[in-house]
Amino acid sequence: MMKVMICGAGIAGLTLAWWLERAGAEVAVVERAAAPRSDGYMMDFFGSGYDVAERMGILGELREVAADIAELTYADRRGRRVGGLRYASFQEMLGGRVLSLMRGDLEAVLRSALPRDLPILYGTGIEAVHDVPSGVEVELTDGTVRRADLLVGADGIHSTVRRLVFGGEEAFLRSLGYHTVSYLFQDAELAEEVGRRFVLVGVPDRQAGFYPTGNGALAASLIHACPAMTLPTDPRAETLSVYRGLGPLVDRMLEQCPEDPYYDYVAQIRMPTWSRGRVTLLGDAAHAVSLMAGQGSSMAMGGAHTLATELLGADVGSALERYERRMRPFVLRKQAAGRSTAGWTVPHQAWRIALRNRLFGLADLPGGRPLMGHSLRRLGASVVPSAG
Repeated sequence: MMKVMICGAGIAGLTLAWWLERAGAEVAVVERAAAPRSDGYMMDFFGSGYDVAERMGILGELREVAADIAELTYADRRGRRVGGLRYASFQEMLGGRVLSLMRGDLEAVLRSALPRDLPILYGTGIEAVHDVPSGVEVELTDGTVRRADLLVGADGIHSTVRRLVFGGEEAFLRSLGYHTVSYLFQDAELAEEVGRRFVLVGVPDRQAGFYPTGNGALAASLIHACPAMTLPTDPRAETLSVYRGLGPLVDRMLEQCPEDPYYDYVAQIRMPTWSRGRVTLLGDAAHAVSLMAGQGSSMAMGGAHTLATELLGADVGSALERYERRMRPFVLRKQAAGRSTAGWTVPHQAWRIALRNRLFGLADLPGGRPLMGHSLRRLGASVVPSAG
């Protein structure tokens, strides 16, 4: 029986654990966070992730927690609509195979799909990794040492496994020139005004968004141009300084900014290889595509399914080679898309903002949906082979 240790109880790690346990492997998951996390962005969930979720039989549970978003609305500083896209058009472009999900809700559904006796060691990290004959030895922060046939680093863009085995992240992390902030907050009056919309207020180099999460709360999603690869010592103060003045809706949202919002730079991970010996990387740890590209969670689930499939068909070394050979073309395409679309996601010039806002409305016009749908399907192309 193959013994696999997975570092990271996020979307990539939980999906891999489900597939490997189902195939009879002995799986253990370690997670440095003290408990399951509920934070994260809302995502348009389609492509590979949707395909894998369908194969796992969890689409029904995901539909139950999906957010009910009616429209993506681009607004000016006064809150007036200046462009947008009805979600019904977006869903039609993808043949209905798309859900709007909070990242934390996707993780919760994946976690609940695992057997109750599959160990997830929260509050536990990895201190050291050692090669041993036909396997790997892992020292954990709780003082124990575990041996496995394979260690999988599914611990995100700032991966500890990657640092211990491949070196510091500065060798692999590539900034796209933006910082991002997110947090949840309660404001009943603002929630009523927002309704079922995802509202985005954009000016050159800054974009503030907010949307309902489905449980009465609102979520803030902020992105601004910043080339610095260091994070501010006071994220809240930096957030208020950057985004104040974008209008009454945004100023009201900023009043609810907590002392410790999620704050990070927007970046990609680019590596020449994702495997070394009996250690491999998965999801953002291997190939973060960035917020600008989107579909990172979908790629993580597609990659987890691909890795599990290969591990069950051959020796570990050959399986890791095939996993990377199958995944890398899709990853490179998504990363390239993220780099090329960054300037349109949060434009530097006012004319680009105006053009983007107008173009998004084309999908609601006759003939617009097929064109945009073709582009979306290409960007979200599945890495999961068709069931035959």
